[in-house]
Amino acid sequence: MARLLLIEDDLTIRTPLLRALRERGHAVAAASTAMTGLRDALDDRPDLVVLDLGLPDLDGRELLRMLRAVSAVPVIVATARDDETEIVRVLDAGADDYVVKPFTAAQLDARIRAVLRRGTGPASEGDPALVVGGLRVDPRSRQVTLDGTPVELTPREFDLLHHLAGRPGQVVTKRELLAEVWRVPYGGADKTVDVHLSWLRRKLGESAQAPRYLHTVRGVGVRLEAPGSAG
Repeated sequence: MARLLLIEDDLTIRTPLLRALRERGHAVAAASTAMTGLRDALDDRPDLVVLDLGLPDLDGRELLRMLRAVSAVPVIVATARDDETEIVRVLDAGADDYVVKPFTAAQLDARIRAVLRRGTGPASEGDPALVVGGLRVDPRSRQVTLDGTPVELTPREFDLLHHLAGRPGQVVTKRELLAEVWRVPYGGADKTVDVHLSWLRRKLGESAQAPRYLHTVRGVGVRLEAPGSAG
């Protein structure tokens, strides 16, 4: 059972979704505005947040940015905006996944279970900490430090960094990342990988134009290595 927070203002969507998710064994709380949802997310510390974008007091993407500034709670965005540009913006703002309306409770439940599995998957089951330069990735505590300073990551960002840190100096393809981190065995959207790499770079204090640890190999993939290493 997961403790969920549903931030959705439409009563005709919120009520049946609450009932359906509870029937599937989840403990679900709900908020109908962005600021109430932010307060509840910080006070109650749910396992996962389901976030509608079209909220009455604040755009859901802005709420996502605010939440990401203070919390690494997994977030699935529920949106009627199905164009690729909007989806990329949502992922870039820190969402772990998204579902496009209309969707069924079964579809959302499957996404919830998949996101939560990434937070408690093989990378957390006793593997030793990985150290690359000043970067330390500990799968047992799922904590990352950079030069001794903690780095707050979402579950997906942690799994992405852990996968790369386990292969220092190697070029890892986007296809491999989609298969191993996103569990999409037959390919997927490269932009999903690009967006999460961009977000991860920001948290490591670097950029694609001025990389320190994460180096893009154009047309191939990405390589993680300590600053100053021969690439």
